[in-house]
Amino acid sequence: MSALSLGAMTFGASQTNLKGVTSSEEEARRVFDRAVEAGINLVDTANVYTEGRSEELTGEWAAGKRDQLLIATKCRFPIGFGMTHKPGPHDWGLSRKAIMTACEGSLRRLKTDVIDLYQVHMQDRNVAIDETLRALDDLVTEGKVRYIGCANYAGYSLVESLWAADRLQTHRYESIQLQWSLVRRSAERELIPAAAAFGLGVLVWSPLARGFLSGKYQRGRPAPAGSRLDVHQDDLRAFDDEKNWNLLDVVGRIAEQHETTHSAVSLAWLLARPQTSSIIVGARTEAQLEDNLRALSIKLTSADLKELDEASRPDWDYPWDVLRNAEAGDAQLLT
Repeated sequence: MSALSLGAMTFGASQTNLKGVTSSEEEARRVFDRAVEAGINLVDTANVYTEGRSEELTGEWAAGKRDQLLIATKCRFPIGFGMTHKPGPHDWGLSRKAIMTACEGSLRRLKTDVIDLYQVHMQDRNVAIDETLRALDDLVTEGKVRYIGCANYAGYSLVESLWAADRLQTHRYESIQLQWSLVRRSAERELIPAAAAFGLGVLVWSPLARGFLSGKYQRGRPAPAGSRLDVHQDDLRAFDDEKNWNLLDVVGRIAEQHETTHSAVSLAWLLARPQTSSIIVGARTEAQLEDNLRALSIKLTSADLKELDEASRPDWDYPWDVLRNAEAGDAQLLT
């Protein structure tokens, strides 16, 4: 698997929650071709991205390259969710019927016989994990799916799922897709340690915090017109605090030292984390993709990493603050 993966969330026009932040099909095709040319071999999509169009375009453009590409997609949410129509009880969720129906639809749109990595898009506490795992296990046994993974799980749900797979003797989740960046480090509390303990791959989404870490946003100024945080002002307000602006200053200073960009430094910080398997980059334009690819050619120093760690350190809260302090004390006793 390549260090960077291509996120296909922005492929094609959307009328739902991605409206206004996707790429034209022509630009998306240029991004896809350049990513493949650069050695990216995993394309990550979902049945709901651009109301199924993302899967259709991924399948169309992967034709003739299928053997060199890994295709990952997801199930859980109804296609067109966020629109006015109300989905039926089996049009979404992680029941057996919902999973089987969603998988058949994805296979058809992707124009493939097998999905390399089939992920549940989010935990579903309305369905017993045993039912979900047995359905996914059948898809692997039938040869429609090679591996299964999860995304957006709480730590307790992840471990419960792994325990249930062991108990049921089914295929287990082999990866977790999670939000992780210099601005959003909450995954380090439980999910990252759990993935390391149980040998799961970690696929990172939103590594640039919805573009905040790209350097295009500045303290005290409105978001650039048409940018993602211009379209979604609530997200910009969530990032708008002194700690994050100071962090952005640190990222910019390190970028200048390495003669590179904010994006490249932010991605390189994640690439330096031993738990990272691949970072999903969702470039809307070819220029954005080129900016992201720069992360592969820089090497942050230990001093750089320490400075970024300190500038982005989250407030851990109980019990993690108590545990971290105790572990630091243990380390001192052992030296």
